[in-house]
Amino acid sequence: MGAAVTIGSFGPGAQIPLQGGDAQTAATHALASAAYRDSPVETILEANNEWHKSTVKEGKWKKLFRPDLGEAFSRAVQVRMLGGARKPLIQSFGADPQPVVEHCLAATGIRKQRDVKLTLVTFFFGVLFLPGLLLWLGVIQLRRTAAGSENKRTSAVGTALLVAAGLFAFLVLLKLPFDGLLPTYLRAMIVAPVAGWFLARRICERTAQDLRERWTALLSGGGLGAAVPEAVPKDPTEKTAEELRVNLEKLSAEQQSNVVFYAGPKGILGMGTRWGSWTLAEELVPRDGKEIHDFRAWDVVRQIHTELTLLERGALKTGFPKPTVKHWIVSPVGEGADEVARPEGENIVHFQVKPHEIQRICNDQQFGSGNRHYLGVQFTLWDGQLVLTMMVTVTSLHHTLRVEVTGHALGPVHGLFTTKPKAKTKEVSKTVRFWETREISLPLTDTDDVVRQAVRAPLTWLPPVLDFLGGKLVLPEPFGLRHAWAGQPWRHRFMADDAIRAATPVLRAVHAATIRVLDEHNVDTERFSARSLVLGGGVQEPGPKKADIYDA
Repeated sequence: MGAAVTIGSFGPGAQIPLQGGDAQTAATHALASAAYRDSPVETILEANNEWHKSTVKEGKWKKLFRPDLGEAFSRAVQVRMLGGARKPLIQSFGADPQPVVEHCLAATGIRKQRDVKLTLVTFFFGVLFLPGLLLWLGVIQLRRTAAGSENKRTSAVGTALLVAAGLFAFLVLLKLPFDGLLPTYLRAMIVAPVAGWFLARRICERTAQDLRERWTALLSGGGLGAAVPEAVPKDPTEKTAEELRVNLEKLSAEQQSNVVFYAGPKGILGMGTRWGSWTLAEELVPRDGKEIHDFRAWDVVRQIHTELTLLERGALKTGFPKPTVKHWIVSPVGEGADEVARPEGENIVHFQVKPHEIQRICNDQQFGSGNRHYLGVQFTLWDGQLVLTMMVTVTSLHHTLRVEVTGHALGPVHGLFTTKPKAKTKEVSKTVRFWETREISLPLTDTDDVVRQAVRAPLTWLPPVLDFLGGKLVLPEPFGLRHAWAGQPWRHRFMADDAIRAATPVLRAVHAATIRVLDEHNVDTERFSARSLVLGGGVQEPGPKKADIYDA
């Protein structure tokens, strides 16, 4: 398992986390923006796709202690991706998970600073005047319950209840005698929670503005890197900071792993479902008067690798962007598996299968149980919103050489993550021209949200208690940041065109390299060339299919 790797294996010394590459910024920033959002946590359920579905676990007192989307997302991602006993992760192709986690840490830090201030306000204006605080909380809870009713009359009663409570408190203040400690305390008991609410509202409003500015900056392309000072230990004795730094390094190392998982109809986890397949399989026959020189699958794969690295070169000035060509070890898992197990042993270093083991798997593990070798060429397009992967596998059974090319496509991050914050406004009638309306700006935090944040603040340092009381976000498994909320590219015209167009040149490059190797080893390539021409003609008009679903 990946979690079994020792901490020391990731190198000593403090390292400042870096942002991802330019080719992946859009998807990375879109996912990171979720850490700063203040919308209801249930909105993330809109981003569920066909195979991966998040859920929201409700708490015991969810109306009073419920988290918003940013709070729940940050908490869930940190625990899942940095936890000491976490399960292995699926690579996030087209995105860099480390900056996303860093933004979650940064957003949590901003909220903790807010919660420190709110805790002090709650103590001095609430706990010291606890009877009054409980009285006001009871009234607000009754109002919230009534306001949530579909019955308009009941909702109006809730609002009237709050107004009546205010009038009652005002009358009590007037009728109480002015001498003595008890009347003074009773007056303070009524007034202090209200004064604390006004102060808490200013704190919440400033924090909400800060979070929204960061949210907007990320989606505008000008977002700054997340500041996570606690991930850079200043002293060897800072065990918490050192552990966080190592966990971030471990996350980056797992992202670079060359092991992926094939989950049946779900396709390769992280790369998307298989939408097309083209097979070149013919008998190995020697040329007239010649004898076939012995060769193995790795000899063919090596030549294909060289040919694929030259895809960006061409007679035309325009063409492919530089592809990523990589050897993959593919491990099979069940369609409904809720976790994966990364291989371990002497042939694994930092989640990477060693080159000599890759070559052995390519040559020997072509039939029966065990992992398989694939050669992948990957294009990250649309700033990480589209990931196209063409996988090549070469097998030789008896006298038959089989070269199979399959296409996988991972679509854009769900539109929920790319929406910018909208100002909260309300349409009201004009004072004089009452038949006309105008929009007025509303505070970012309303009364209920101020109360919610103030009540949650003292429990910030007890996250499991908050999860129990308010609920939490449950991430889909096996979890990977990118594929968990990815859509299909086929709904976007140009993305679909890019996926389909990539198949033809890749297929022809693979076939050209294969035939070249066969020629060098005295194999009669007439049948291979004929079959290649047939596939080359058919691939000119490919259509996306569910190639992993068989009608059997």
